[in-house]
Amino acid sequence: MDVKRAMTIAGSDSGGGAGIQADLKTFQELKVFGTSALTAVTAQNTLGVQGVFPMEPEAVARQIQSVGEDIGTDALKTGMLFNAGIIQAVSEKIKQFGWEKVVVDPVMIAKGGASLLQQEAVSALKNQLLPLCLIITPNIPEAEVLTGMSIRSMDDKKEAAKRIHALGVKNIVIKGGHDKETNESVDILFDGMEFVFFSTPRIETNNTHGTGCTFSAAITAQLAKGSSVREAVSIAKDFIQAAIANPLGIGNGHGPTNHWAFNSKTESGVISWQE
Repeated sequence: MDVKRAMTIAGSDSGGGAGIQADLKTFQELKVFGTSALTAVTAQNTLGVQGVFPMEPEAVARQIQSVGEDIGTDALKTGMLFNAGIIQAVSEKIKQFGWEKVVVDPVMIAKGGASLLQQEAVSALKNQLLPLCLIITPNIPEAEVLTGMSIRSMDDKKEAAKRIHALGVKNIVIKGGHDKETNESVDILFDGMEFVFFSTPRIETNNTHGTGCTFSAAITAQLAKGSSVREAVSIAKDFIQAAIANPLGIGNGHGPTNHWAFNSKTESGVISWQE
């Protein structure tokens, strides 16, 4: 049995909607075996982040080493890395094992506004990790931090993608979820040569906790199964759209998305998970 494997290197979300919990749920739904290396424990729920407790860089490196030397992985993603020491440890392990299908979700700020990446870690991210990754998936605020520019238009998104590509990233997906000026959520993919656009109807909802984690995890799962970059992004876009469109109604703040919605559609397109 040829079981594909995907690894997440990210923080834990006690509320279950984001972080490694979201990643492993997504891997399972897309039928890849998920492994993990924990970078931090967060105390959080749908109302916000109440505490962040980072792991020592050596502890992160040991987890990656344990997975790499035995189980291995066909693709991996990074989420919340928190500080420069962890970023350095992760980058060294990626180089040690020669992993190429690396997806970076540059987690910087939580939905409630809490900082999830220390300021001095931004340069480590740009200089050490980004040149090793196949795909990066920033939202608009994250792309602004990475490029130092304001993003207000589609032309701005294109320019930001070019600047991030210049940092050594092979493929950039700038997500459109934070662009409230249109009725469409438009993600753009740039491979250094051309732009590809992925558009879905915008859904007005507070149940968007963990969307970035889930989207990047879906890309990672598809890469592990052999999808091209463009195909992986397309399927991930459909996956997260279904997850947002069929909310679970959990919590009193930014609720989690529905990770099983993508695989629960009937032929009519109606979600049947409650049956």
